Amino acid sequence: MNNKLDRKAQAQLFSEARTFNAFLDKEVPDALIKELYELMKWGPTSMNCQPAYYVVVKSSDAKEKLNKALAPGNQQKSLTAPATVIIASDTQFYNKLPELFPAYPTAKDLFASNDAFRDATAFRNSSLQGAYFIMAARSLGLDCGPMSGFDNKIVDDTFFPDGRYKSNFIINIGYGDATKNYPRGPRLAFEDVVDIL
Repeated sequence: MNNKLDRKAQAQLFSEARTFNAFLDKEVPDALIKELYELMKWGPTSMNCQPAYYVVVKSSDAKEKLNKALAPGNQQKSLTAPATVIIASDTQFYNKLPELFPAYPTAKDLFASNDAFRDATAFRNSSLQGAYFIMAARSLGLDCGPMSGFDNKIVDDTFFPDGRYKSNFIINIGYGDATKNYPRGPRLAFEDVVDIL
């Protein structure tokens, strides 16, 4: 049985964590990004389908390409972040199901001829995996700035020209500059959004 995390750990993951708009000029090493993936990959997905695909944008050239797809208010955020991660969905994720979900040998067939089911499953589960990515990053001492203000078509045409992957959202990662945070927004109350039946 798992033990409850202490308040300090909970605060780092949730209650004191923020969406960062600016980052310190401090590198996020590739080894740390690999450690992050090795941690977050254990988060559950339906049928263990794991459809997310990650592009870590760090070089100046790649940043300039991504910048063309960003809403004006997001351009400086990503240009100055140590890394920006494109969370995408693999539209061919189901081809890996015989290996990833051997308990259901014909699972691949459910998606191969049903584009709507395939796309909904890929989007839902890559969104989950993006959330796991954020929590893993926070657990490793990184800060995150997830964003949806960008043109998906430009991102997909630029980074995924063969059409296999579809961008979902992006996350700036690094060591946040708390002096540039906006005031924290309120959260909805338990009684307003939770029913226990």
